Amino acid sequence: RNQLWEQAIIRKWKTYKTTDNLPRSGAPRKISPRGVKIITRTTWGDLVNDLQRAGTKVTKPTISNTLRRQGLKSCSARRVPLLKPVHVQARLKFAREHLDDPEEDWENVIWSDETKIELFGKNSTCCVWRTKNAELHPKNTIPTVKHGGGNIMLWGCFSAKGPGRLIRVKERMNGAMYREILSENLLPSARALKMKRGWVFQHDNDPKHTARATKEWLRKKHFKVLEWPSQSPDLNPKENLEGV
Repeated sequence: RNQLWEQAIIRKWKTYKTTDNLPRSGAPRKISPRGVKIITRTTWGDLVNDLQRAGTKVTKPTISNTLRRQGLKSCSARRVPLLKPVHVQARLKFAREHLDDPEEDWENVIWSDETKIELFGKNSTCCVWRTKNAELHPKNTIPTVKHGGGNIMLWGCFSAKGPGRLIRVKERMNGAMYREILSENLLPSARALKMKRGWVFQHDNDPKHTARATKEWLRKKHFKVLEWPSQSPDLNPKENLEGV
């Protein structure tokens, strides 16, 4: 088999003076290289109109195949916070200020957040293998109920050294309750994690976190707080931890 392959390579070299793959026969592609560039940066509706005006009629599969050849694939758009220009500038400022921070600095941060977990959460998804008309068979469905079927609220923290305390919030949280949670759990978490002297505490800009009384409490306790840009949950690694 190897000899046949070697002979084929030799014949190709003698005939074409190259061993590269040669253009194959087949119908020419309807979309020019310039058209491919246009496709990759516009929408389906605009594509159809632009190509029709140019005298080129193509089908949706043709455009889909072109996009796939360019390394693109169809995906559901991710939901992200609505960012105003002021939010964008604050995030950019935060990134620039911490761009050159050494890894040791981030290892000295305790990250925190609250999260609500629903019994039948909207994020409860799974993939199933089924026949064409069996989508409603019980084994191929996920049961849902209104309002998630009940939920619990949690507060937790962690650092590069591992998880800190995770507690259940049994009542509606307000500023006073938040400060009580920090008082009972933040410093014990730091001690359990063996944080270095001068460790930094992170929480987002929830009104309970930024209330004057909370800021004053943190100041009196001599806790260093990481300044945090608004509308930036994606910057907190705890979002990834919650998704595990």
